[in-house]
Amino acid sequence: MDFASMADYLPLFEQAMWLTLRIGWIGILGSLVIGLVVAMITHFKVPVLYQISLFYIELYRNTPLLIQLFFMYFALPRVLGFGINAEMCGMLGLALLGGAYMAESFRSGLEAVEPIQTESALSLGMTKSQVMRYIVLPQAVALSVQSFVANVIFLLKETSVFSAISLMDLMFVAKDLIGLYYNTTECLVLLVIFYLIIILPVSIVGTVVERKLRYGAFGA
Repeated sequence: MDFASMADYLPLFEQAMWLTLRIGWIGILGSLVIGLVVAMITHFKVPVLYQISLFYIELYRNTPLLIQLFFMYFALPRVLGFGINAEMCGMLGLALLGGAYMAESFRSGLEAVEPIQTESALSLGMTKSQVMRYIVLPQAVALSVQSFVANVIFLLKETSVFSAISLMDLMFVAKDLIGLYYNTTECLVLLVIFYLIIILPVSIVGTVVERKLRYGAFGA
């Protein structure tokens, strides 16, 4: 192990980590918004939009992110006549992929809430929007936390394919340095360390939040 070389590479990996984090978290936030909207559509079976949402979920859950990025970055500009930069493509690709997974997480949470709670709230004079906002949605989110955390970790790991569209993320820097200096082991060790720095805190925080929510719901 050449520790001197690893020390020299640290600034490059650090820059790449911040780029990966920025694109990853913006994409994840976008996926939460998309997922919530799509889940509402599928839960309430909104005409026309319901069929479109099902098609979207199946399309994005059953195709690799790499293919989706290639289509948006290389093929779509030929159809539209204009393109988007690599960073925007990465954010949008991650948001759309994550949206399909988050939609299923939200939907399963919504369906896990007992219908009697909605009926009781309506009988007390609450409007449908109030029932959704104060009764159903908080419980659905709490029930889906474990799935949300798993999806966030999955999406952060999927950022490793961004190098395919020339984004200077962690994988891009690692491959570039390996190609230049052939320090394969050193670069791969740094790659693992930096991905652990990104993902491990999410896993720990997710576990803590899940336990707190479970304790709040069941007192154990």
